[in-house]
Amino acid sequence: MEINGLPLHVLVVHAAVVLTPIAALAAIGYAVVPRWRDWLRWPVVVAVVVAVGTVWVAFLSGDDFRGDARFATASGEFADKLDKHEDLGGILRWVASGFGLVTLAAVALHTRTGVTRILLSVAVAALGLATVVLTIMTGDAGAQAVWGS
Repeated sequence: MEINGLPLHVLVVHAAVVLTPIAALAAIGYAVVPRWRDWLRWPVVVAVVVAVGTVWVAFLSGDDFRGDARFATASGEFADKLDKHEDLGGILRWVASGFGLVTLAAVALHTRTGVTRILLSVAVAALGLATVVLTIMTGDAGAQAVWGS
């Protein structure tokens, strides 16, 4: 799929690379700073839904883009870099999805305290951090494939 001659993947990855870490950091703040929870609850819901959506659109459009004829002859180091980027994108979509589901559960159980709150907060923080790291690694792998030497 293209928009004005540009592959959708090339356009949407920028949203995923910017919005996903912002959503994850906001969710981590929601999880670990109790006084911020009421204030961050709804912005976190919106940010997480949009961020996970952009990750999935980036993955699906990347899969479509990789099947394009311009990559049919990709070989050697370039093909290896594309494969690494594709593999990381596949992992990212599931980690980001898990992060999104756990974050939405934490918000849905907003008033819970005790063990439930602690477990949800730890899960949101851990998956949020993993999502940030994987987003950076995936974006870097894609940039290295396109712009690396």
